Amino acid sequence: MCGIFGYYNYKVTRDRKAILEFLFTGLRRLEYRGYDSAGISIDSDVSELKGTSLPNGPVAGSAAANSTPNGTAEKSPVVVEDGSSTYTCTPIVIKSSGKIDALVDQAYTELRSSDVNLHTNFDSHAGIAHTRWATHGQPTVINCHPQVSDDKHEFVVVHNGIITNYKPLKDFLMKQKMTFESETDTEVIPKLCMYVYNNLTEPLAFSELIMEVMTQLEGAYALLIKSSHYPGELVACKRGSPLILGIKETPVHSLKRTSSSLISDLRDIRKRPAGEAFEAFVASDASAVVEHTKRVIVLEDNDVVHLCKGAYGIFNVGHADRRLAVPRVLQTLEMEVNHIMKGGYNHFMQKEIHEQPESITETMRGRVKFVPSPNKTVDPYQMRRITLGGLSDHLGSIRRGRRVVFVACGTSFHACLACRQTVESLTDLPVNLELASDLLDRRCPIFRDDMCVFVSQSGETADTMHALHYAKDRGALCIGITNTVGSAIARHTDCGVHINAGCEIGVASTKAYTSQMVVITMMALALSEDSIAKRPKRDAVIDALGTLPAKLRRVLKLDTQMQKLAEELKHESSLLVFGRGYNYATALEAALKVKEVALMHSEGILAGEMKHGPLALVDENMPIIVIATQDRMHAKMQSVIQQLRARNARLIVLCNEGDNSIASLCSPKCRLIQVPEVDECVQAIVNIVPLQLLSYHLTLLRGHNVDQPRNLAKAVTVSEEG
Repeated sequence: MCGIFGYYNYKVTRDRKAILEFLFTGLRRLEYRGYDSAGISIDSDVSELKGTSLPNGPVAGSAAANSTPNGTAEKSPVVVEDGSSTYTCTPIVIKSSGKIDALVDQAYTELRSSDVNLHTNFDSHAGIAHTRWATHGQPTVINCHPQVSDDKHEFVVVHNGIITNYKPLKDFLMKQKMTFESETDTEVIPKLCMYVYNNLTEPLAFSELIMEVMTQLEGAYALLIKSSHYPGELVACKRGSPLILGIKETPVHSLKRTSSSLISDLRDIRKRPAGEAFEAFVASDASAVVEHTKRVIVLEDNDVVHLCKGAYGIFNVGHADRRLAVPRVLQTLEMEVNHIMKGGYNHFMQKEIHEQPESITETMRGRVKFVPSPNKTVDPYQMRRITLGGLSDHLGSIRRGRRVVFVACGTSFHACLACRQTVESLTDLPVNLELASDLLDRRCPIFRDDMCVFVSQSGETADTMHALHYAKDRGALCIGITNTVGSAIARHTDCGVHINAGCEIGVASTKAYTSQMVVITMMALALSEDSIAKRPKRDAVIDALGTLPAKLRRVLKLDTQMQKLAEELKHESSLLVFGRGYNYATALEAALKVKEVALMHSEGILAGEMKHGPLALVDENMPIIVIATQDRMHAKMQSVIQQLRARNARLIVLCNEGDNSIASLCSPKCRLIQVPEVDECVQAIVNIVPLQLLSYHLTLLRGHNVDQPRNLAKAVTVSEEG
């Protein structure tokens, strides 16, 4: 949800147009997160200060601009070193509702109409950009980010998350004679910055000022802040929402981490350290950074990054001495630029559906031993065939636990549901499934001997994170399953497994879903390795995992058939999907995919509940998908098909290849989707793929955006939880 991108350069000359393109490209890389408006902020310059009216109100540097709202003079003139020049500047803010292309057009139109020189060079500059997913206030220009402190743009802020105490803060600031323009919770932040700045008794570093502001904010947020009082500087901070810092520097000298004591005196240029050529990229997602640098720092909660004079300092609000920098690990991204490109496909969703044979191969690589050891002297009952390094030290504790509690949202919850029966049958442990938001609403009892597994593609899902903290506070062992190394869930759980599915850009999760099911299945296999009685079943499931990539390649050949089926369904207003056992999750996930991208009402229904209400919806016009592959529910699903046929239902049956018993049940009008057969524990992984293809083609034929469905976001990093 929302996207933040910031670009900082020092002694790396960029003209204004190049800086704009950095910001626009960063926003485009974040489009998949979902948004409804966008905005940027860059610097004006000396030649534009006399006469430009881009920031509403007095020109920066004028007598009016250098006075406080109370009419008193500013504490001191503020200067910034920009190569060989010294100047003050006022941030330019440009915002637009709608897509990024609309922002690009508006930005160039406004700048040219105001005679802003796009070829002005900056040796030092800080620019910020944002895509907004509306939470407080409609997606109008006035509610877009960046939000500003006043008409002179003294402080400019972009924000991901929700400020839960914005109402009392707004009431307080209004009593201080500050006026609010927008409906957003974000606007309190720049105004609070200005209030704190105007009430300083002595000069304060930009990072220290922001830390003072952070102490007054409640909720989850990631912020980028620039200010006319601290030109050429940029501050980023986070609490609860993801934020990373990408570093790009000259290779000769290593960058020095500094403390605020070295960069606090803004009035004395001589005290500033001589930094080397340096660029930094601050973003809410690695996809916006990877094409510029692979060296990143994943910020932790309450971290504050100060970019100034070619150096960076990372501080933490929770530390006793906030002026001292804190150590953070500089990591190397494993992502490649081609992972965030479409690679010959028309859409990311299409690409990610077709990548699933490779993505589940990567999920299993080095973790599953498909060929038993030929060494006859090795006791086969002592031979491990599953290796999950992130869990190896905790397998004994998990086996001794009271129960396994899976906590997730949306598609991740469906992955847990699809594998629940596998975990139960292989481990003999009771398994509970919890929607993260519902667990928090009920304040569900969690015990010290519970094993809580938190599943999230992004690793940043807000409700799942709140549930994780809730479980940790009650002493449970917390296990994470995510697709993002260094994510919040990966950092805060006691142990876990990365699904290694690769970067997933499309909002509708496809390859992450199947990889999550593979990982949970592998976890169940690893937990059952101490059971001799479970060995035959365990070996059968492992062998089935080995056949999955080839089986998925066969299923993907159904693409043309799914396109033809979508042609028949494109004008329908509703779709029902029936499943049972392992495939109840498949029914829910298929319905969710149709719902979220094709914008068609669809409902996944447990087939065992058909006679308890849903049967009333059945007639000759309602399209119904029935999942009836050969598992222990096969006979019961045959009965479901017979009952639906008796009511002239319009049937689409997903069954296994060569299943004559199902084929003989179906009328000539019934459509069959035939998929390869595999062990029932992993059959759901095969079954979902043609239904993903169906939802993809339905979306195209109905004229909707496949990769960015209406009102939805890829990573749900905001929550109603306080």
